[in-house]
Amino acid sequence: MNSKYADLFDILIKSYYDGNFDETLNKIITCHEKSPQETFEIITSLCGVKVDFDNNYVYNLKKAITNYNVNKKIVEKLECSGANCNPDANNTYGCQRACPFDAIKFDPNNNTTFIDNNICIDCGICVDSCTNGRILDKIEFLPILDLLKNNKTVIAAVAPAIIGQFGSDVTMDQLRAAFIKIGFTDMIEVAFAADMLTIKEAVEFNKHVKSPNDLMITSCCCPMWVGMLKKVYKELVPNLSPSVSPMIAAGRVIKSLNTDAKVVFVGPCIAKKAEAKEKDVAGAIDFVLTFQELNDIFESLDIHPRDLKGIPSIEYTSRGGRLYARTGGVSIAVSEAVEELYPDNIKNFKARKAEGVKECKAVLNEALAGKANASFIEGMGCVGGCVGGPKILVPPEEGKKAVDNFAYDASIKVAVHSKILDDVLDKLGIDSLKDFEDPKKISILERDF
Repeated sequence: MNSKYADLFDILIKSYYDGNFDETLNKIITCHEKSPQETFEIITSLCGVKVDFDNNYVYNLKKAITNYNVNKKIVEKLECSGANCNPDANNTYGCQRACPFDAIKFDPNNNTTFIDNNICIDCGICVDSCTNGRILDKIEFLPILDLLKNNKTVIAAVAPAIIGQFGSDVTMDQLRAAFIKIGFTDMIEVAFAADMLTIKEAVEFNKHVKSPNDLMITSCCCPMWVGMLKKVYKELVPNLSPSVSPMIAAGRVIKSLNTDAKVVFVGPCIAKKAEAKEKDVAGAIDFVLTFQELNDIFESLDIHPRDLKGIPSIEYTSRGGRLYARTGGVSIAVSEAVEELYPDNIKNFKARKAEGVKECKAVLNEALAGKANASFIEGMGCVGGCVGGPKILVPPEEGKKAVDNFAYDASIKVAVHSKILDDVLDKLGIDSLKDFEDPKKISILERDF
């Protein structure tokens, strides 16, 4: 969400939660400094939906929130004139410079920039680059709130990077209590799904890498990394692991065990909103919230996690799964699993990690040229990994420290040592390491690139 609209988002949440949404909406439309049409366009984006402005706008907006339909396009641009911005010496605007995929073009006829949807991967980096608030990402909390009000089973699946984001002294148990206070049925750590994928990636590595010259590119975690491979480095896709991200795995597993459940992913990344709607993984995750959006929600509803008595759970995630939150974490987790499961092949495990778009592109260019000097490549679109995502609440180095401390405090050190993981895999029909090589049994953890 563009910071320009934080106060408006706060008003919308409070009014919907308190039951005076109609009155508040009419007041905003009437009193706002922008035109009613433009104001309503901003409001619909903050409500996570797309509705045209007409005389029946209140009813239509509420109906759209209740009957939430998947809208694949996450990042949208309001009309604007480039004359309101100052181009640099190369005659490019801030939003253009921010885009790592050159998806924002300039239209000289209308003197404005526009988003080329054929190139855009909805990473959302451009949202904060626009100081005039003309680029918005859809925020899905009001449809979630409507879901919560209807007493559905709604699970918050939180990214490993969440630890430390709401205060160095705020525990995962306190965050669980905060989600339940909002109205969620429960909260789970996505790191648990990462543990499943760690084993799967180890199996993939053993299958594809038989010598130091073989290559496997992990698909875990980052939609920007996957987007680069799918759109720019297609020649390398055969080397890409067919695994889903921990977010998608978490949603699929939860829904496999409870068909009535709805799943809301919470993380530091706008691109996850678009990933959740991609055709081959759609349906696993119902809604996505960023850390900044969650923080705004906590503030709007006067919920303070550090003041809550935590609701504890048994320890069920490993050190490796929690380390997925930062650069190098996937490589550490998978290498430990390979060493445990395939000790004869660990000699061929040579990891290379890349962080930030520039570094990711450089590593992939080397891989294309056969000069990557690695058998396992991990890429994160943000510097630092997920702890450096665009919607974090604390500096990346502080987030990394919190993640490392939390990870190394885990009583389960390696995913393959988890009895709870074994029990869940058993419920999914995955009873042995051999089952991880069976396409039918492992389909819940795979996708089609």
